Amino acid sequence: MPKFKTKRAAAKRFKATGTGKLKRFHANKSHILTKKTTKRKGNLRAPEMMDKTNEKVMKKILPYI
Repeated sequence: MPKFKTKRAAAKRFKATGTGKLKRFHANKSHILTKKTTKRKGNLRAPEMMDKTNEKVMKKILPYI
């Protein structure tokens, strides 16, 4: 049986938690930060769990994570 290749772009963007859920980070946090409020930037800083709808697809893309 051949090994599966991990999609490297996805591997850099997602991390697995101890329970096997996928953790993702928010977009819109790299530039044009002057017009964004402090509250909004703080909320963007916090990681979030992956949606249940996308998790099945992401597990296929990231077989060994």
